[in-house]
Amino acid sequence: MTLFHFGNCFALAYFPYFITYKCSGLSEYNAFWKCVQAGVTYLFVQLCKMLFLATFFPTWEGGIYDFIGEFMKASVDVADLIGLNLVMSRNAGKGEYKIMVAALGWATAELIMSRCIPLWVGARGIEFDWKYIQMSIDSNISLVHYIVASAQVWMITRYDLYHTFRPAVLLLMLLSVYKAFVMETFVHLCSLGSWTALLARAVVTGLLALSTLALYVAVVNVHS
Repeated sequence: MTLFHFGNCFALAYFPYFITYKCSGLSEYNAFWKCVQAGVTYLFVQLCKMLFLATFFPTWEGGIYDFIGEFMKASVDVADLIGLNLVMSRNAGKGEYKIMVAALGWATAELIMSRCIPLWVGARGIEFDWKYIQMSIDSNISLVHYIVASAQVWMITRYDLYHTFRPAVLLLMLLSVYKAFVMETFVHLCSLGSWTALLARAVVTGLLALSTLALYVAVVNVHS
């Protein structure tokens, strides 16, 4: 039974990534090693973020929620956008190809580093726990988040981007960077349950994805 539970969690977490890779056309471009390079860049960026946070923002030990400290920590996530831009700048091809390579490689590296061991150790435990199902679902939300972030970075770095689009893209990028902080604060203040918090993250990410998609289509149509 525990092995079956682990298989369900593993499939729920990893198969959407595989399906995205196959159905997005990346497999036709032999983009596997490009995604691996994006994953290596992810590891480097996370290492830099950890060193920066450990140096300037030590862990809060008090019982009161440190709003300012958590906000400053969330600001470090700008490094992810810089890393995504670095990955896309090193790949030649169409915009959607660059976006998918950067996003899929980045999200897969995060999935392996942050959820692989907890799923392997926890989901194979003696007792069933819903948190591993939630963890697997959350990995799919992360994939959508990084596709959205990569699209935003691609749009803002276009040299021919119309100035009318720039404020909207910057606003969406700001929301992407601080989305996790806002959701964490909202969950903390409202004392939401785990499933409610997961649903809230999914809804917010979905709305952000739809807004970014609409803007992406408008930018592509204007420049085509």
